[in-house]
Amino acid sequence: MQAAPSHALEADAIDRNVAEAIYKKVTWRLLPFLFICYMFAYLDRANIGFAHLRFSQDVGLSEAAFGLGVGLFYAGYMLFEVPSNLLLQRVGVRKTLMRIMALWGIVSAGTAFVQTPMQFYIARVLLGAAEAGFFPGVILYFTYWFPSARRARVTSIFMMAICVSGVMSGPLSGFILQNMSGLWGLRAWQWLFVIEGVPSVIAGLFAYVFLTDRPEQADWLSAQEKRFLLGELDRDAQVKSGHAQGSIWAALKEPKFYFLTFAYFSVPWASIVVHIWAPSVIEKSGVQNFWHIGLLSAIPYVTGAAAMYLLSRNSDRMLERRWHFMASAVMAAVGVALLPAAASSATALVVLLCIATAGYLGMLSLFWTIPPAYLSSTAAASGIGLISSLGQFGGISAPSAIGYASTHFGSSAIGLYAVAVVSILGGLAVVWGVPAKAIKES
Repeated sequence: MQAAPSHALEADAIDRNVAEAIYKKVTWRLLPFLFICYMFAYLDRANIGFAHLRFSQDVGLSEAAFGLGVGLFYAGYMLFEVPSNLLLQRVGVRKTLMRIMALWGIVSAGTAFVQTPMQFYIARVLLGAAEAGFFPGVILYFTYWFPSARRARVTSIFMMAICVSGVMSGPLSGFILQNMSGLWGLRAWQWLFVIEGVPSVIAGLFAYVFLTDRPEQADWLSAQEKRFLLGELDRDAQVKSGHAQGSIWAALKEPKFYFLTFAYFSVPWASIVVHIWAPSVIEKSGVQNFWHIGLLSAIPYVTGAAAMYLLSRNSDRMLERRWHFMASAVMAAVGVALLPAAASSATALVVLLCIATAGYLGMLSLFWTIPPAYLSSTAAASGIGLISSLGQFGGISAPSAIGYASTHFGSSAIGLYAVAVVSILGGLAVVWGVPAKAIKES
């Protein structure tokens, strides 16, 4: 019989109350800062939805052209996501996040000075290329610190940054659009990009100083705490070794890999409605004050945060991911599909956006507990990055579909119905295509 690694013996010997204290220490050290970074990421990615209320008119964009520009973000993102994750594995999270955040902050702020549709398209591609690797890099980073059974909670808390970003960005963006037009000769939407882009640059520089690449390098952990964490990760790797794919090339031969990729393809479809088109939908219902639009746009993120946390907590408790993901997909589909019927009522629209946001956020947080459990540690860096990268085709196609429907049919209804169908199919891809035993956790 093979002897257990010394790390695993240390993990067995330690009291579980002490273990919880160690994980609490790690969580409080890493998660708050990463949470803030992800807030900035979504602020800079989604503020185009608010700028769109006046930006498109000034630059000369149709709805179809705007949708194309929104989608081009994902083209840049997709091209650089896998290389970024592989580079993170080589050089560490500190250098990687410094590069990513400083570049995306600069590009986001620079979007304030675009004057033509082509310049807008270039800025969106560059923003996607700059941000590529941040989210899958953090997901990979969590695998260095937390075993599989703890990741849904950590991931869901991390993803609540989307909600907090949405709650903050709505009122902030609305205030800027309502009050800063003409200041120092700049339009309000220009101030929007500058004010919301600069903090990312500062956070990127701080990431290099503050973060720790691996547990064994953490001078804020004792030797016993390091041994415990490494032992837990060793045991987690052993549990996965019997069913996880040990090579990305082996994973590519498995149909489950493509079902997972399609499932992630479905997630950006719902997110585009929530993050990009929600302000326009609310404005068209009759709300004209930008500050009020921002306040109403913030409400869905509050309910979405609560729903995401409860779903993820129950998923961890039951160690079940697939049907929780399916339930989230159904919520997203229902919320989006009913939006056209409520077009004239701001109240009804906000309620439906709450449902859609809860579903989308549930899909996002639950999905990213599945690939790390399915792929071994040796394939995780490339596998997570590849799934995320291929899934970005959803981010390219969804805004184009909604924008095309709005321009050529005079209504976004057909595009929204397409979003609902894709969401349901994404849920079915996980339930039908990924057997529960393929993602067994302990």
